[in-house]
Formats: sequence, C-alpha cells, structure tokens
Amino acid sequence: MAAKILPVVKFATKVTIAGGAFYVAYDTGLLGGSEEGSVVLGRAKAAVPPAVDEWMKYFGFELPAVPKIEFSPVSMWNSGVQTSIHALSVAPTRVCDYTNQGVQYLKDLVK
Repeated sequence: MAAKILPVVKFATKVTIAGGAFYVAYDTGLLGGSEEGSVVLGRAKAAVPPAVDEWMKYFGFELPAVPKIEFSPVSMWNSGVQTSIHALSVAPTRVCDYTNQGVQYLKDLVK
C-alpha cells in the first residue's frame, strides 16, 4: 500500500513547490512587463546580499565574492528583434555592394 502512495506524495510535493514558485513570481511582478521586472530585479539585488551574509554567519562558512554584473533588462528588451530588423533593412544595400564588387572582380579577371 505504501508503494502506491509514494508516487502520489512525490507528485503532490512537486506540484505544490511549482505552484508556490509560480505564485511568488506572479505576486512579486516578475511575470509583468520589462519595467516591472527591472524594479523586482533591483529589489532582489538589494535583499539577497544581506540574506546571504546572515546564512553564512549561521552556517559558519564563506562563499566566494559575487562578480558585479551590470545588466539592465529594459535596455536589452527585444534587442535580438531590433538587430534582425536592422539586418533586414540594410540587406538590399549590402547585396548591391557585394554584387558590384563581384562584377568588378570578374571584370578584373577577364582583363
């Protein structure tokens, strides 16, 4: 009987943890827009170091220093889309330039 209950308990535990994580992410605003996400990221950056220091004192060991990373989600939002659109907008000019270079190369070979 216990062998049949164990998978159900494991599944229920996983669903509870995933649901709790989703609720916390939704409640703090992580699933909102980029401005909301950057505000939450700033709050997390301010809250995590004191919590880590407290845990290090409690457990009595030291973690290596965290590298400083300057990353702004607002400035990077849709940068891939912007890069792709820029590449598509300059593509006709580039194709024309490459074609002229190819024709000039062939003319030089024929001479």
